[in-house]
Amino acid sequence: MVRALILAAFALAVCSPCSHAAEPVFRAGASAIDVTPEKFPVVVNCGFLEATGTAARDRLHARAIVLDDGTTRLAIVIVDSCMMPREFIDRVKELVTGETKIPTDRQLIAATHTHTAPAVMGCLGTDPDPNYGPFLERQIVQAVRQAVANMAPAKGGWAVIATPELTNNRQWILRTDKTRNDPFGNPTVRSNMHPGYMNPDFVGPSGPTDPWLSVFSVRTADDKPLAVLSNFSMHYFGTPAVSADYFGRVCANLEKRLAGGDKNSKFVALHSQGTAGDLHWMDYGKPQVKRNIDEYAEAVTDKAEAALKKVEYRTGLTLAMAEEKVTLDRRVPDKERLAWAQKIIAGMNGAKPKNQPEVYAREAVMLHENPKRELKLQAIRIGELGITAIPNEVFALTGLKIKALSPLATTFTVELANGAEGYIPPAEQHVLGGYTTWPARSAALEVGAEAKITETVVGLLEKVAGKKRRSLPDAASDEYAKLILADKPVAYWRLGDIGGEKAAAIAGKNAGEYEPGVVFALDGPLPRQFDGHTLTNRATHFAGGRMNAKLPTLGDAYSVEAWFWNGFPGDARNITGIVFSLSDADGAGDSLELGGKKGNPNRIGFSTSLKGAGLQSAKTAVPFRTWTHVAFTRDGNKVRVYLNGLLEIDSKLPREVKPDRVIVGGRPDKAFGFEGRIAEVAVYDRALTAEEVAARVKAVEK
Repeated sequence: MVRALILAAFALAVCSPCSHAAEPVFRAGASAIDVTPEKFPVVVNCGFLEATGTAARDRLHARAIVLDDGTTRLAIVIVDSCMMPREFIDRVKELVTGETKIPTDRQLIAATHTHTAPAVMGCLGTDPDPNYGPFLERQIVQAVRQAVANMAPAKGGWAVIATPELTNNRQWILRTDKTRNDPFGNPTVRSNMHPGYMNPDFVGPSGPTDPWLSVFSVRTADDKPLAVLSNFSMHYFGTPAVSADYFGRVCANLEKRLAGGDKNSKFVALHSQGTAGDLHWMDYGKPQVKRNIDEYAEAVTDKAEAALKKVEYRTGLTLAMAEEKVTLDRRVPDKERLAWAQKIIAGMNGAKPKNQPEVYAREAVMLHENPKRELKLQAIRIGELGITAIPNEVFALTGLKIKALSPLATTFTVELANGAEGYIPPAEQHVLGGYTTWPARSAALEVGAEAKITETVVGLLEKVAGKKRRSLPDAASDEYAKLILADKPVAYWRLGDIGGEKAAAIAGKNAGEYEPGVVFALDGPLPRQFDGHTLTNRATHFAGGRMNAKLPTLGDAYSVEAWFWNGFPGDARNITGIVFSLSDADGAGDSLELGGKKGNPNRIGFSTSLKGAGLQSAKTAVPFRTWTHVAFTRDGNKVRVYLNGLLEIDSKLPREVKPDRVIVGGRPDKAFGFEGRIAEVAVYDRALTAEEVAARVKAVEK
């Protein structure tokens, strides 16, 4: 009898909720520790030259959240700092491990990128503040230690909300006739940050935005708010030093709204930086709108609060974290550049830089002395939420790539994490030059760095998720593509590519070949939808390069259609730009152009290489920086051109050649290259009907 009772009790213990076989208990703790400098003035970086802060405009913090699923414990720390070097963060992690037992490879420590915090890293013309670093180290360690002490059983969840109205691309492409000199005296600057509002020297932004605001929310077992980690891609707002910028205000707003009525609450909000290397709050394509930092922070908080209402909380969340170190080359100076730099340095006599040439001369010598850097990359899984950590200023396109490829449906990136190794523009943007490509500690990594980093962090996501990455969206799956494909084009390029040298062919056998001087994934002509992290409805921006593709030899009848967005003024050169051309191997054929100073400014014109044929022009002017559909059809000698579905040119011109290639954004002689975006290029071996052409425009207007 006693034996039976013992066995029954043992069986009950094994099956009870308290046993080891039960769902693991997810625990979390958070804290916010003040890191405002105790002594002033302090050195402030994030400008070309050294600046100082003489007072605290608001408080700076190190905000930590520690998570534990019973097997893995990890810490995420977001610090109100512009950037922190790898060496500094590695020291902090060792101290954290010593006090909390959290391994160094289970810690993510990142900067918000406020531009008005004390400098703990040398950058451009600024050296680190000599006193602030040791103080910040101690405070970060205390933040993690306190978060561990605050740990309690918890539940968590995540959500995403589209926030396109609060971030814009700040890097714009200059017109080819407005190229500027770099600090080394060379005319290489084809794109630049902060062009100014409605500046006629610029064509348009050089990349997309990452418009998604993500939240990870933790509540206690009895449903009280414990912590929120939000993530949004916007560089900074701009405040006098010393300040946490809008990041601190968002945290304070969330803490007040979610737990302001509970005096005993230990709720902490953390607001992290997303992929904002080329993003800012200003919309330079529109007239300036006055907005102050408090208004902006409230708007971001409103969005975060709206996202939080969508969160579905889960108990028993499991965790995983992976880390990989990658060594990359820096773009070091050649002998000529090094000699230039050394001469300038010699003339400075040990003084700090006071202009851009002196800044970049000093940087050139530093790169020469340190030609490689090791980067620490990370991925975290919290349930089915993915987080990647990159020690760089990451462009929005990279963030979109990671989101689209991640095996976890909800994923965001924290930039300037575990170090600060500078801007990593996608490779194609190096051709356009500008501040984010000028070799310095803030922008020195090899041209291929972005691709290598992206591939590594997606691989880390696969590791923590235990499943393969997702494929990019099917380019032929939406209704517009189905409409085009139903009319059986012999070639169709959507030009929604996100990188590389090939334009993907949706119909036909031949991928297009991009030349240097194009950038990818700008907003396309279709209605903008925010239904996920997909890279759909995108367009290629032509900035000196073209897209070339072979065609099956066309007979007496053929058509070409495209959507285009022109950013070059109609009074600046003889021909504003060539939208596309059809030719044979000798370069003879037809082309569609936008008129300029030579005549018919901003009007679509059709020309042929046939001597004496002249130019046939449309009556309607094409609006500036506006998506416009054009279709060119030929049926023997009969030529028609449609603009936005309406017939504009109806003429007769002899056919000189049988085209077997198309050039998008230019013509064979490379003159008058198109400057703006082009998408949805399709070629047919017959003349499209007026009804078929009109259907394209109607599909976009829906």
